[in-house]
Amino acid sequence: MKDTHEIRFAVLMFPNFPLMAFSSIIEPLRAANTLSGKRHYSWITVAAAEKIKASNGISIEPDYHVRNAPEVDRIVVCSGGDAEHLVAEEEMAWVRRNLRSGARLGAVADAAFFLARKGLLDDHACTLHWTSQPAFKEAFPHLDMRTDLYVIDRRRFTSVGGIGSLDMMLEMIARDYGAQLADSVAGWYMHSPLRPDADRRMLTLRIRSGIADDLVLSAVAMMEDAIEDVLRIEDLASRLNVSPDKLGRSFKAEVGMSPNAYYRTLRLGHAAGMLTHSNLPVNEVAVACGFENAANFSRAFKQQFGYVPHSLRRRVSRAGEAPRVIAGLKQ
Repeated sequence: MKDTHEIRFAVLMFPNFPLMAFSSIIEPLRAANTLSGKRHYSWITVAAAEKIKASNGISIEPDYHVRNAPEVDRIVVCSGGDAEHLVAEEEMAWVRRNLRSGARLGAVADAAFFLARKGLLDDHACTLHWTSQPAFKEAFPHLDMRTDLYVIDRRRFTSVGGIGSLDMMLEMIARDYGAQLADSVAGWYMHSPLRPDADRRMLTLRIRSGIADDLVLSAVAMMEDAIEDVLRIEDLASRLNVSPDKLGRSFKAEVGMSPNAYYRTLRLGHAAGMLTHSNLPVNEVAVACGFENAANFSRAFKQQFGYVPHSLRRRVSRAGEAPRVIAGLKQ
């Protein structure tokens, strides 16, 4: 059912927010108004400071301090990689006041951590940036976390950030005012959104991994589903109805390493995400990522990244944000 009134958006910003995800929220709304010739949407920015600096160093002056921000129809939380540590009582009081008035609530990139810790994603499906997903699953095993680019579930909406936020906004515009306007907005930005629900996980995986070979992509998807209970490569090949030699040749051609080496790299990447975004002990992270013990895990981690797991947490503590050790940077 299409809304007939102007839909009021607010972007709740926190320090080190990703500017690309932020723009992907606002720009589709502007384009929808311009292309339709109607004021379908309005938007404001809200924060608990006079200026908020993005992760790239650009500062934005919010329209409203959270203490005097008006009520809106939809709130999108936009935060940096430390969302799991945010307290933000003033911001949360404003959010809850809007929710009592019927507002819908969303998050981009890692801001799903902030909502989850406040219980605001309970009984809802959600997603967040893929490097944070392992830690999120460990912290909130009761939540329905998905690997899609975005998830819109009743009155909650979340995206992985970056272009995933644009796809989410296009879907919302389509639901609000029809697919024709959403397609026009996508065309305005020369963008082809990923829409088929049945293919969304594999399409998302293909984008973030850069893997073109369908066999290798299917194997990687199975690997991601078996991070803790590690599959034997022979079993993986059997599930894919190919020989281990065929699977090995395909991996060598596509990613330049054996399936076992890729699998280990994948598990270590998950471990780095969990160390960065959770307080789990190192030995628990080791087990969750398929290593027999902390000693084996520490050796493998140092070989992969150049330093031991405890050192990663010290670097994060000093820098205030995750160092770029995980494949794929957050946008």
